[in-house]
Amino acid sequence: MDIRKNKENAIAFYKMAYQGDPRQAAALYAGSSYTQHNPLVADGIEPFIAYFKRMQHEYPDKSITFVRAVAEDDLVALHTHQVWPGNDEWVTMDFFRFDENGKIVEHWDSIQRIPEEAANDNKMY
Repeated sequence: MDIRKNKENAIAFYKMAYQGDPRQAAALYAGSSYTQHNPLVADGIEPFIAYFKRMQHEYPDKSITFVRAVAEDDLVALHTHQVWPGNDEWVTMDFFRFDENGKIVEHWDSIQRIPEEAANDNKMY
């Protein structure tokens, strides 16, 4: 398994979907099955596509920066900084599992709004 390639593909998959082309992202990078652990999105690639199409329609001016990617075995973790309309900022962590063919077949995520004030001077990313 090529973990360097998996990191590149996880970023490309997420970026392409986030920027408005989830069907192409799925065609290029997703496997024949797609298990979703986000409770707001159903299992399967069609619900993934529908979710990202809706987000692009509702929030076309959102942006994403990939802060880091970490890979081990068949897993890739992405740490991102997202800015949504009104300068609403979020830090996310997405985990993707790859199959033996290098295709994404499973997803977990966690998201947290970046607060205006913190008890320390450390950034969240």
